[in-house]
Amino acid sequence: MGKATRYETIILGAGAAGMMCAIQAGPGTLVLDHAKSPGEKIRISGGGRCNFTNLHAGPDNFLSENPHFAKSALARYTQWDFIDLVDRHGIAWHEKTLGQLFCDGSAKQIVSMLRAEMERAGAKLWLFTALADLQKTEDGFALSVDREGERLELSCRNLVLATGGKSIPKMGATGLAYDIARQFGLRVTDTRAALAPFTFSDGRFKALSGLSLPVHAANDRCGFEEALLFTHRGLSGPAILQLSSYWREGEEISIDLLPGGDGLETLRSRRQFEGRKALTTELSRLLPARLVDHLAEDADFSGNLADQSDRRLNEIVSGLRNWRLTPSGTEGYRTAEVTLGGIDTAELSSRSMEASSVTGLFFIGEAVDVTGWLGGYNFQWAWSSGHAAGQEIRRRTD
Repeated sequence: MGKATRYETIILGAGAAGMMCAIQAGPGTLVLDHAKSPGEKIRISGGGRCNFTNLHAGPDNFLSENPHFAKSALARYTQWDFIDLVDRHGIAWHEKTLGQLFCDGSAKQIVSMLRAEMERAGAKLWLFTALADLQKTEDGFALSVDREGERLELSCRNLVLATGGKSIPKMGATGLAYDIARQFGLRVTDTRAALAPFTFSDGRFKALSGLSLPVHAANDRCGFEEALLFTHRGLSGPAILQLSSYWREGEEISIDLLPGGDGLETLRSRRQFEGRKALTTELSRLLPARLVDHLAEDADFSGNLADQSDRRLNEIVSGLRNWRLTPSGTEGYRTAEVTLGGIDTAELSSRSMEASSVTGLFFIGEAVDVTGWLGGYNFQWAWSSGHAAGQEIRRRTD
């Protein structure tokens, strides 16, 4: 075995968090990734335009066993800081909805920006590189890696785990960060797919596949007023993806199909002037006709509008505003946008993201038990947590 090549810092994972950390850590930093190119999740996000942050990002938009953990990193590197970086690189962007910011052009611009900043900082990037072994040493860490058919020995003072979670395994996602955390005696919380579509084993919504409408989707924990999309397998769309992070197997959800509207008054008014029309016809003015037909299979929508009493109309509208469903499950990590849970935040410093019990070992991004809402929040956590770890490393180096 030859002498190990020494680096100040080695970062495992060339995603959003890893590249941001490298930018801050600076010279003597090596980023390793098994993928063929950096920032793969950035590249595919936002339909190829990257929802790179959210104007409203704050601690309340994140789930964690410790809801206060994210406060420090989010406060020290905010969405405004990242927007400033984007602006300095001349990348045009726009707000879509609910504070979500997207590139006008391509998500590749964000990847190119981060690569340029890494080069400016003096950080190196090795792709097609896989970790074979990792050990703690007196002065840091020793790594064996496989690169281009060759086994190489590396060592470093600081080791940063930025390998993400289990979501979207077809892109190479693994639980490596969790395995390494356990190797060093750190607790990992239960993990599960988050921001994932709901499935229904009976295929009840196949005929509605592709249909979308605004709803308020809720359970006993929270609710979200955004779009719902029917799929061959079940339910998707922003409202459903958001709710999935707060859902557990076997639990019922409630869908308000008439959010913010007064369906009862509308039907009562229509009854006065269009009483001879079929109830289903009038309901189709409020909801997509295909959905009304589907609902009519289980609800009594027979008769004309004039035949419906105020009490009956109230019952109908109440049912539409509280459509109770019990999903069979979610589509899991295959399509989940993020992993819920991860490295227990009680094991880490909220200021530096360093493991309290292992000097020089850092965990950032999706690997940590901090999970954001849909809409750019998880990228902001990547920027903020990566910045926090990188700044601490740079402080020690300087």
